[in-house]
Amino acid sequence: MARFRLKNIRISSVHFIPISFLIFILLGTGFLMLPISSASGQYTDFVTALFTSTTSVCVTGLVVVDTFAHWSLFGQLVIITLVQIGGLGVVAVGTLILLIGRKKFSLSERKLIGDSLNVEKNRGLLSFLVRIFKGVFLVEGIGALLYAISFVPRFGTWKGIWAAVFQSVSAFCNAGMDVVGPTSMIVFRDSKYLMFVTMTLIILGGLGFVVWFDVMDGIVAGIKKRFSPIAIFRHLSEHTKLVLIMTFVLLAVGTAWVFFAEYHNPATMGDMGLGDKLLNSLFQSVTFRTAGFASVPQDGLTESTCMLGYILMFIGGSPVGTAGGVKTVTFFFVFMNALSYIRGKKETVIFNRRVSEEMMRKAAAVVFVSFTTVVLMTLLLMSRGGILLTDALYEVVSALATVGLSRGLTPNLDTVGRIIIIISMYLGRIGPISMAIFFTKTSGKKNTITHSEGTFYVG
Repeated sequence: MARFRLKNIRISSVHFIPISFLIFILLGTGFLMLPISSASGQYTDFVTALFTSTTSVCVTGLVVVDTFAHWSLFGQLVIITLVQIGGLGVVAVGTLILLIGRKKFSLSERKLIGDSLNVEKNRGLLSFLVRIFKGVFLVEGIGALLYAISFVPRFGTWKGIWAAVFQSVSAFCNAGMDVVGPTSMIVFRDSKYLMFVTMTLIILGGLGFVVWFDVMDGIVAGIKKRFSPIAIFRHLSEHTKLVLIMTFVLLAVGTAWVFFAEYHNPATMGDMGLGDKLLNSLFQSVTFRTAGFASVPQDGLTESTCMLGYILMFIGGSPVGTAGGVKTVTFFFVFMNALSYIRGKKETVIFNRRVSEEMMRKAAAVVFVSFTTVVLMTLLLMSRGGILLTDALYEVVSALATVGLSRGLTPNLDTVGRIIIIISMYLGRIGPISMAIFFTKTSGKKNTITHSEGTFYVG
């Protein structure tokens, strides 16, 4: 656990990271309350500003007011800035600013950066961070250009460019917010071009930066050595291979499920042709993975699709990226741990590599704490009265996994209900397990005592 000094105060990364996100949420709230931030020129109430700032910093996308209508250009600029900061990480953005100022970092500060990125290495960490920013800005820039090709003819030069930039950053950071209208991507559901641009940005943001660079380095090395695509894949790290396979499987299963569940549903895809049904099924599967854009009305989805949505949103994207959820690798570790026990295996082995016991315990803790938080927040939301389980669970999982999909419940919540969703979004961004550790008093000493084995019965 990284620790550093702020004047005479000693702060660990477990405490600093949640606090830093909270500070930016409060700063964003202050800016969004100003009259200059609203399209009407009036002050925005505290809860609405707090909700919008939280959903931006936490890259969730749930909103209580229309982003394109309620907020002025200044307000939208504040929102997309918060999205960019939240997507990359508060500590990472702060580090970049200090790097530009040529600041030298201590070992404890480097560990803090590593904790914020959820990576273990310390060597080459700053160069890795710089590479992340270069890659992010390049991808978002290309995305903005691709969007502008369609948006400029639709909305005019300046509005089209602004909408393209906003949409690109929002899609890549998996925020799900836009300034093109009140219906998200529904108006573009028959535009293969815009749908594929959006899905590509979402997937790239959700894969994780470690996977990005491993794939790029692997392709370059493979071309030099004249490897076949299969040989290049085999030479990738076990983490990258697992992420790519999990991403493909989850997207394929999600697409097939949505396609058959919504095929005849008049509230979603019933009136579409076969090609558009396949396209929108794929888009729904992609957006379930913490993106938040919707090409069909979410309140019209069948119960089975909602059930699938709970699972895919809960799993989310992959580690060291912009997506939320418990992460694909975490979920797979828990699954493999159970499978290894059923098979009588003493170790969990993936791609001929053993998963450490510490990693398995961490994965189990993340899933347990996240699931417990979902149950607790859903019960609290339903206690407000008149809220169905399907709708409450959909909003809570969407908030906690920083997805941003909504069945129309969030804008109609009272103040207490909105605060429940705000807390869920915040916990989802910093990680429920981080918050659990945050409130746990630890002395920093490892437990070296071994107790005698007790007799217990399970199953």
